[in-house]
Amino acid sequence: MLRLRILVVLNICLMIHFKCVAQDVQLSCRELKGRAQTVALKSASLSTTEIAQTEQYDVNFYFLDLNMTNTSTYLSGTVQIHAKAIVQLDSALVELYETLNISQIKVNGVAVNFHRVSNKVKIPVNANAQESFELEITYAGNPPTAQTNPLGGSGLTAGTSNTWGNKVVWSLSEPFSAYEWFAVKQSLTDKADSCEVHITVPDTLMAGSNGVLENVVSLPNGFKRFEWKHRHPIAYYLISVSVAKYIDYSIYANPVGSSSPILIQNFIYNNPNTLPFFLDEINETVDFMELYAQLYGPYPFDNEKYGHCMAPIGGGMEHQTMTTQGLFEKTLTSHELAHQWWGNNVTCASWCDIWLNEGFASYSEYLMLANLYPGQQINHMQQVHQSVMNQAGGSVWVLDSLNEARIFSGRLTYDKGAAIIHSIRFLINNDSLFFEGLRAFQQHYADSTATGLDFKNYMANYCNTNLDAFFEQWYFGEGFPTYDVVWNQVGNDVHLQINHTVSMPNITPTFTNPIELRISRQAQPDTLIRFDIQSNSEPFILPNLGIVQGGIYIDPSNWIINGFGGIDFNPDFTAQTTTLTTNEDWLLYPNPARQLFSVQNIKGAALNFELYQSNGKLLQNGQINSAQWIDVHELPQGTYILRLTDENERQRSLLLNIE
Repeated sequence: MLRLRILVVLNICLMIHFKCVAQDVQLSCRELKGRAQTVALKSASLSTTEIAQTEQYDVNFYFLDLNMTNTSTYLSGTVQIHAKAIVQLDSALVELYETLNISQIKVNGVAVNFHRVSNKVKIPVNANAQESFELEITYAGNPPTAQTNPLGGSGLTAGTSNTWGNKVVWSLSEPFSAYEWFAVKQSLTDKADSCEVHITVPDTLMAGSNGVLENVVSLPNGFKRFEWKHRHPIAYYLISVSVAKYIDYSIYANPVGSSSPILIQNFIYNNPNTLPFFLDEINETVDFMELYAQLYGPYPFDNEKYGHCMAPIGGGMEHQTMTTQGLFEKTLTSHELAHQWWGNNVTCASWCDIWLNEGFASYSEYLMLANLYPGQQINHMQQVHQSVMNQAGGSVWVLDSLNEARIFSGRLTYDKGAAIIHSIRFLINNDSLFFEGLRAFQQHYADSTATGLDFKNYMANYCNTNLDAFFEQWYFGEGFPTYDVVWNQVGNDVHLQINHTVSMPNITPTFTNPIELRISRQAQPDTLIRFDIQSNSEPFILPNLGIVQGGIYIDPSNWIINGFGGIDFNPDFTAQTTTLTTNEDWLLYPNPARQLFSVQNIKGAALNFELYQSNGKLLQNGQINSAQWIDVHELPQGTYILRLTDENERQRSLLLNIE
């Protein structure tokens, strides 16, 4: 969500790098999605014990029947939750914000007493294991705003577009704010099989939501009910509503893999100037959809629709099948559309792995430019790299998954996330195989969730490429390398040494990804050579290369985030014939492990260790020296993260595979 830029409203001219509507944004770019406050740490409203209680049932279907308008967030109505007990279940725990007053709850059609403490509602269901049950919660009230909610949320917002003058009420539930406007189970891994949203509004308004608009029902006293139904699995935060004076501008795309044209239904402000201003940009959605269907596989919801509801936000939110969007500009529109594959069809299994959503949607901007605006992607990737290198550290993987500002870090989640996908493509070194792997991954995890390690393991296996070191250094590790090259011409041979320093040496001391050099030669074409790197200083001899004339260039295609340390000609330099290696790095043995593993190459004092699941849950911690073993025989098969820290605060994140 929210690749934000700035729109200067004088003459409503688009600037090159930003895409926010300046007058419509109260928060800085990208903070709108993260809602970064003075206190950035925000917990979901449940304790660990209470979260475990919600995992005792599985949600199958949400039905929201709401009464709304476009000038106030006050709402009333009912929410039905169809679910199945996983175990013998006395009561079901759901969340609903405390300012929303519950008048009645029914279980299987019968009114029941319930217990409510703040946002937590416990409902007696008395269901056997594998028994289905239905909850119906009738409520009304004012959802919180960012000002009234101490946790900083704003799941439902009323606002006015200062650019166009339209009043809108819209939802934005990611990551923890769905419960601020409807009763819900907020679990990423429990997608509802489908949902239905009915919205009753004054008949001068229109209401958008997920799926297909099956009916618009005229009601007495000047009201209409918009009845939307979505027949695909959906994560809780992707259910949406948006209410305003809209017009419907619909177009169709014809992507590969779809049996019929796909409706792109756009709810645009009912303002005589809005649609003409954005018409060309909206129409480009067709090109974007047809491109992504080629790259990622068929549009996941091709039997329903894609679309947009305008709202005065400084970017977009990728609500399933109907993005909420503040304006239309090619990188923003293509980013939000790409989320229908990356984030909606396949959703991150925990907020630690938001990269799976935002990194891929951000890289899709690059792919869109490369395919539809060839040449523009070069500067785009340079800006992405520069953004990452504005600070020294930070990992793509999110350890503090309750910190919204960190979850939606533009520098790490979006930019570094996009850049390392570009690097993975470089490592695989076969574009046909890379995109074939992405399509296969989308199919394998369709309608489900995945972690970053799921993606890593799937692509490594599919493309027969070991990605362990890459993920240790670039996904879990921190920083970036700065390369320099020393070279000399010795006859017709070229001797050179590739060195790199790192921005976070205590955490990621070495980057072992390959690197390319472009070498210009006298009376011969330029040559592009890929060098395998295993240490911070690697010498090479290039026999019979010819006479270097015109220079040597590091990573000319921007495959790797890196700083430039210089190219130095040294007439006295001669490369050693043996490649330099380092044996100082900590190693896990055996890896994969079955019952025990140890850490080798420990020098000096014992190391502190922390063993995590990929979702950020800490499993073990303590100290280990070279003579000790860690017992993991009770852990299930899978990939885990081991963080090691020495007495000098040097830190590494290593991947441990358990068989």
